[in-house]
Amino acid sequence: MARHYNMKPMINFFVDPDIAKAKTIHTDFYTSKEVFELCKEKLFVSSWQFIGNTALVKNAEDVYPFTLLENFLNEPLALIRDKSSNLHLVSNVCTHRGNIVTYKPCSVSKLRCKYHGRTFSLDGKFHSMPEFKEVENFPTTEDDLHALPIFQWNQFLFTTLNQQQTADAYFGDMMKRVSWMPLNEFVFKPELTKEFHINANWALYCENYLEGFHIPFVHAGLNALIDFENYTTELFFPYSSLQIGLAKGEEGCFDLPESSPEYGKKVAAYYFWVFPNMMFNFYPWGLSVNIVKPTAVDSCKVTFLSYVWDESKLHTGAGADLVKVEMEDEEIVENIQKGVQSRFYKQGRYSVTREQGTHHFHRIISELLK
Repeated sequence: MARHYNMKPMINFFVDPDIAKAKTIHTDFYTSKEVFELCKEKLFVSSWQFIGNTALVKNAEDVYPFTLLENFLNEPLALIRDKSSNLHLVSNVCTHRGNIVTYKPCSVSKLRCKYHGRTFSLDGKFHSMPEFKEVENFPTTEDDLHALPIFQWNQFLFTTLNQQQTADAYFGDMMKRVSWMPLNEFVFKPELTKEFHINANWALYCENYLEGFHIPFVHAGLNALIDFENYTTELFFPYSSLQIGLAKGEEGCFDLPESSPEYGKKVAAYYFWVFPNMMFNFYPWGLSVNIVKPTAVDSCKVTFLSYVWDESKLHTGAGADLVKVEMEDEEIVENIQKGVQSRFYKQGRYSVTREQGTHHFHRIISELLK
């Protein structure tokens, strides 16, 4: 049933701004390799992406090389803390012949390429190069490692390969909503990290996350804890949204301060989504950061990163068994990937009251691809 393309598809991915009139995004979005490649440049390169936390470069002169969205964007970068403890993010590609400069985490006073010995200071500026005395108009700023912006929210770090919008457009509403949380006290627990390989397009995974409509049908355990009738979605424009799950009982709830808009409510979870592929799930025990990494038009990898605030609450409430919920979601999303390849399905409609988040997501894609 898989479709084959011999030329760039000409599908119009328009989604009506009026959810009551709108049809969902055309299924070619999930099946076309050409569209998958287009999304890389149009949706991901200009978006802000999660790097990790400041502990990656805990000490002065620490260097942490990594690949941003490996097997998709595949951009080699290096996070660096200089001797004055300032943070820098630079391209990890030598400006001489393109070798990777730093292969593994280290502590150094200068960056040195192993290929021909070109060196850079820890802010990425060119420092020296052997056998280059005769080269004219050298060095110039083109010989520096390309510097990228860093956005820091408490201990969390983000970057963008081609900044089109401020970080506030992506994270501002979330930051305000949970400003009362002591995020610097949240402790990353690498032993709780989980990775899931899913045979479905990355966007289908995001769409499933963006609506609680399926909870009573897919997640029996979660539905027993969450008050579905009072499950709400808030759209933050342009690039984020929030779903709030209230608890049916008294356990597994936040102790909210009076400054919180939800003060007096039994909040079990805050589910923040940030375009295009990030989820920040706050529970009374802490935070689960979920990053969706596209790997092919019909597959993705999802990484769960746990930052624990109150370890005594780890196995309680809506965030008690994230793996079980994940397995239930995977089954659905993988079957949707099969379904959208059908000759008989092209588009669906939205529930006006339950699928605002998915419609919002599709509207962003529609605008960026038009």
